[in-house]
Amino acid sequence: MRRKLRDREGVEVSSAGLQALVGKPIDATAAQLLREQGFATDAHRARQASPAVLSAADLILVMERSHLARITREVPQVSGKTFLLGHWDGLEVPDPYRQQRIAFEHVYALIEQGVNRWSTHIK
Repeated sequence: MRRKLRDREGVEVSSAGLQALVGKPIDATAAQLLREQGFATDAHRARQASPAVLSAADLILVMERSHLARITREVPQVSGKTFLLGHWDGLEVPDPYRQQRIAFEHVYALIEQGVNRWSTHIK
């Protein structure tokens, strides 16, 4: 998303997880796949999606419906700005953690699809 929106003034893209291993680097399989696609991954470190982080965001995109439900339950004030990344296609993006590379490739394609669809709605 950051790459897709890099030319849009005032748009900042960040990442946080509901069960993030805070301070840890990206998964090795994900990192390899992303490097092959031209993304730098060395600087990425996981951070927690705290109520403060979520409240500060203008738009929150999550991967799964369970994430949406949890955020709505735990931080209800952000429910109106929280959506599935796959919202426009009715898709969830499964977590490929500890799976084979093919699962990461599938997830990459779903994320790319969601990013492409959302990027047309973000000004």
